Amino acid sequence: MFITTFKSITILMVLTVILTACNPAKDQPNNQAETATKNITYATAKDINDMNPHLYAGSMPAQGIVYESLVENTAEGIKPLLAESWDVSPDGKTYTFHLRKDVKFHDGEPFNAEAVKQNIEAVQRNSEKHAWIKLSTKIKACRVVDEYTVELVLAEPYYPTLAELSMTRPYVFISPKDFKNGETKDGVNGYHGTGPYILADHQPEQYATFKANPNYWNGTPTIPMITAKVLPAGETTYLALQKGEVNFAFTDDRGADSVDVEAVEQLIASGKYQRVQSESMNTKMIVANTSRQASPVHEQAVREALWYVVDRETISKDIMGGTEAPAYTLFSKNVNDADIPLQERAYDPQKAASLLKSAGWVSTEGTGSRSKNGKPLTMKLYYDSNSSSQKIEAELIQSAAAAIGMKLELTGEESTSIANRRSTGEYDLLFNQTWGLAYDPQSTIAGFTSQNAYLYATQGIPEAPKLYKTIDQIMTTTNEQTRQQLFTDVLTIVHDEAVFIPITNGNITVVSPSDLKGITFKQTQYELPFEQMSFEK
Repeated sequence: MFITTFKSITILMVLTVILTACNPAKDQPNNQAETATKNITYATAKDINDMNPHLYAGSMPAQGIVYESLVENTAEGIKPLLAESWDVSPDGKTYTFHLRKDVKFHDGEPFNAEAVKQNIEAVQRNSEKHAWIKLSTKIKACRVVDEYTVELVLAEPYYPTLAELSMTRPYVFISPKDFKNGETKDGVNGYHGTGPYILADHQPEQYATFKANPNYWNGTPTIPMITAKVLPAGETTYLALQKGEVNFAFTDDRGADSVDVEAVEQLIASGKYQRVQSESMNTKMIVANTSRQASPVHEQAVREALWYVVDRETISKDIMGGTEAPAYTLFSKNVNDADIPLQERAYDPQKAASLLKSAGWVSTEGTGSRSKNGKPLTMKLYYDSNSSSQKIEAELIQSAAAAIGMKLELTGEESTSIANRRSTGEYDLLFNQTWGLAYDPQSTIAGFTSQNAYLYATQGIPEAPKLYKTIDQIMTTTNEQTRQQLFTDVLTIVHDEAVFIPITNGNITVVSPSDLKGITFKQTQYELPFEQMSFEK
């Protein structure tokens, strides 16, 4: 049953700000003795793992403070980072980057055009691993022009090039001295980037410490030490917040932990804490596997009926405590190229029942369930077992669906298992989310054609061939007006077919000590700019 008094926010990582010495002992990273220095310690449900930035096992928040990209994706657009400036050839195929001359890797190695070339070529030699990012299929060559100038040559124009170069991985830079036999695909010898923090110590499944980079090209960060400590999710984290052992938390889309919203309100009411919230970062949704022809989910009418039984207002208010807004389209209106007119399907169980009846799904007398040609209207819905909010949402949707004769069988699994089902097509319905501001709409839409992402979700609709052709045109057109119309066509197709059923617009919510200043957000939901934070003196 759905409990309306339950209110939770999902937490990927919970961060604790504590008072420590400048060099905390390995066996006591949570020393709270008051000193003149304030460090940040965050509790994470998962270890930072392999920090190789050219692979995908590592913690993105941790990688985000160690490694950097050529350019940065901001709310104002693409801006310089390790590249001071760049030029694009008239045909859109060659990007010439002019690098900063004052940057060194953490191990003292110079950051220059040769280092850029070695890193990009290492990524490209592991192309199968990076097939999800379309830029990896477009890069033809990386050439050194001079010590601080490098050319990236593409096989054809690709408009998201700069956006995909700005991502947390894989096109970021690790010291060439860390390469193994000239490669990074089989592991690395160290984790030396150019970022504001240096990995100082890592005790697997316990903690990792990052110290401020004293030679950082953009100035030494104010917070001298960040510690990522592995802690059990859930009640342990909540109690730590109550006791003041954990006093900095941020939420994102993975749902690894849960903290009661009312408890957070009490913390803020005490005056010791503040809450800072980002704009909409992503869309939480249910993905429907249209290619599963033996399942009712293959029918557009069934998917649309499910859309109408999702009570987004209740989910937003009673489950998410008002921290996330109801979503009625795949992307929120603050996503570039996504603010287009689409039919709004609000909560309407009667409309859902009418759609099913018109499609031939009739009620079975005495059971309350529907069937068609002897096939019951039954589908499996998978949710992240570590997310209390997803479980409660699933139960609410299950109850509303049952009221119109649609049976949803709920199964909770680890997030890695959910991701595997998405890439193998072994699902009817599953919870997921768009990739976030820095990646959307282009990366999520590119995923419509990728087996590792949403190929199974889209390939069962009648207009799939047209959809895929239009997506290819989006990625190569250099005319912004044409591209906007193509985006409109793509989003209209998947909306009309009810492939991605939106629930709420997710964001990052930070709860921190009142004296912590400089809390801002990047365009990605996976990391925070810790280097911009400082404590009020």
